[in-house]
Amino acid sequence: MSKKNKPRPDGLVYSTNNDYYNDYPDEPAGETLPKEKQKLRVKLDTKQRAGKVVTLVEGFVGTDEDLEALGKQLKTKCGAGGSAKDGLILVQGDYREKMIGWLKDWGYGLTK
Repeated sequence: MSKKNKPRPDGLVYSTNNDYYNDYPDEPAGETLPKEKQKLRVKLDTKQRAGKVVTLVEGFVGTDEDLEALGKQLKTKCGAGGSAKDGLILVQGDYREKMIGWLKDWGYGLTK
């Protein structure tokens, strides 16, 4: 959910009070778990993709920058396009077995 659409803690939508000042701190940046404590799941998906196969990596816990970096590594190794957002990495094509091998080699924890 984008910052623009996040609900406010006090439930306030609009105020006509000129003295009202809202200074809520931004959400703390989440820390990235160590590689061996990550519980990643690699699976294939075709839902809402016009029958095209994508390989999904779910369960990444950490900052968006680290997610983007891992997504870029995987897309580069596969030589395919994709995206990384909301804790998901999507890579176009069926690279499930290769990704499982690479993630194990890199020290990431995997679940079934």
